[in-house]
Amino acid sequence: MLPPIVYQATRLPWPTPWAEIFGRPAPLLLEIGFGGGHFLVGLAQKRPDANVLGVEISLPSLRRGQKKIEQAELGNVRLVQADARLLLQALCAPATLSSVYINFPDPWPKARHQHRRLISQSFLHLAATRLTIGAHLDIATDHVEYAAAIAQCLAQTPYFDSRQAAPFATEDDERPRTKYERTALAEGRICHYFKWQRNDTPAPNIFPVPKEHPMPHVVLRSPLSLAEIGRRLPPDPVAAGNTHASYLEAYHSLSEAKLLIGAYVKEEPLSQRVGLAIRQREPGEFVISLHEVGFPRPTAGIHLAIAHLAEWIIDLHSASQLIHTNLRQEIERKT
Repeated sequence: MLPPIVYQATRLPWPTPWAEIFGRPAPLLLEIGFGGGHFLVGLAQKRPDANVLGVEISLPSLRRGQKKIEQAELGNVRLVQADARLLLQALCAPATLSSVYINFPDPWPKARHQHRRLISQSFLHLAATRLTIGAHLDIATDHVEYAAAIAQCLAQTPYFDSRQAAPFATEDDERPRTKYERTALAEGRICHYFKWQRNDTPAPNIFPVPKEHPMPHVVLRSPLSLAEIGRRLPPDPVAAGNTHASYLEAYHSLSEAKLLIGAYVKEEPLSQRVGLAIRQREPGEFVISLHEVGFPRPTAGIHLAIAHLAEWIIDLHSASQLIHTNLRQEIERKT
């Protein structure tokens, strides 16, 4: 019986004790965007001495990868559903990774979309903080323009050196092939293989592991009814620094005196769709909290979203007042 293979980033500890997840201490190898899982399985078979981690957003890719791992009876592979930046910053402590592999990332060829590309100076800096000295960074692409952009990014970063005489090679017969790679080669496209490694230049860790805050809790009094509050929802978005919260829709519970506000909270490196609950505890008294549907993480962004919601309700009526809150962000007391 194999241990659990697939995990969700929002349900793992930040940072994650990978030796416990794998059941042993071993070098940790990461493939970002494993797609069909061919390279990941080949890597795990080639490196039985290592713990191999694959990260993907796509649920179909996660299912395909899990099936391949189970069929190959590999006990040294774990899969995580996450954005690559979230996995690196939140789940990996500094100097955790021994190798990172990025195979044929989306090139986002349109100029207006290129800010979405994974490889950037910021990403390389983040990766440098999570890789050990001497750790490998391998990137493959068949997109000529993206290859030039990757080469430029790598040339400009102070934290990596090429393991080859040139920035990239156009042949690599030692690596496990991805399904996409085999198709590209069969169609005559040139693949670019970057083989770099982390040097000993210190990389300032400006990417701290996100901190979890207490579950947010606000109690306030207002002469408004729950129906009156509901008719005015949702409030305008709120932003503070790189954190943004938008309130999408409000829903009224059919079984109890409660409103549920769907909200989207974006903060580096995490984005969450959450439910914020306004519950009437007794006439004139309301409790605002984070609904636990979807297992949200109570981050600073969530605190900001609930603090703003509470302030908005207080502002609806001059007789409203804050009774209690455990939010770290100060809520202006208005009466």
